Amino acid sequence: MREVAEHVYAYVQPDGGWCLNNAGLVTGGRGAGGGPALIDTAATEARARALKEAVARVTPEAPRFVVNTHAHGDHTFGNRFFADRALVVAHEGTREEMALAGLHLTGLWPDVPWGEVRVELPGLTFRDALTLAVGDTRAELLHPGTAAHTAGDTVVWLPEQRVLFTGDVVMSGATPFCLSGSVAGSLAAIEALRALGPRTVVAGHGPVGGPELLDTTAGYLRHVQRLAAEGIAAGLTPLETAHEADLGPYAELLDSERLVPNLHRAYAEAAGAPPGRPLDVEGMFREMVAFHGGLPACSA
Repeated sequence: MREVAEHVYAYVQPDGGWCLNNAGLVTGGRGAGGGPALIDTAATEARARALKEAVARVTPEAPRFVVNTHAHGDHTFGNRFFADRALVVAHEGTREEMALAGLHLTGLWPDVPWGEVRVELPGLTFRDALTLAVGDTRAELLHPGTAAHTAGDTVVWLPEQRVLFTGDVVMSGATPFCLSGSVAGSLAAIEALRALGPRTVVAGHGPVGGPELLDTTAGYLRHVQRLAAEGIAAGLTPLETAHEADLGPYAELLDSERLVPNLHRAYAEAAGAPPGRPLDVEGMFREMVAFHGGLPACSA
């Protein structure tokens, strides 16, 4: 748990790879309003309990709100360990996706000790924006207006502190992932986030940074679009394009195998598919495993 502004904390799980997500905590000071807000939880029971202990070391008050930035289990499976005291808040699309996906993530990595996780759906949803009063801190929950990492992303913007929690719309040192969302939509979302003028950016995975994280994520996604255009022109499949691709400055990002599903999404968009249109998740995962030469590591 690292304080990134007064009464604002980032909880970072190294190295930020598969299922090793970040969370956030806003305690808000002594002003009137709601109690602390927790931004995302964790993938497994053990990690959720470790997060809960870290929160307790910062504030004696249990979180009154849990904000889920999107539906994926590494950010939501730990909800149940806070929901006895907290109201879970998310975009309406996130609630729908959580209900549909259930515990599907656990089946992709069956050997992970998930513990007694379950799906705890949000009790409060919003469509465009919602403001939480966290003590004397204003926390703005914003939907980017299009599918990005998923169709129901939420970013949390603290305008006075200029701190931005992006969820997985932005990654830090890790490869972006758009299988459930949109490459073009992610690029549009990043430009909207840039317009906020953040000073501190807490990405969904990886170290805390600044606006340069927006630049790196956008640069990678534009590179994916170029690779897709070249692959389509050459008559190659997304998997064939991935095998021939030169990732250049993005080759050192964690979890480079995500290139395969990202290319599938970019191919679909080039063919006119709308952002967030469902793709064959199981098929993408099998291709990603084949490209990686085995199951990607998940240290949840």
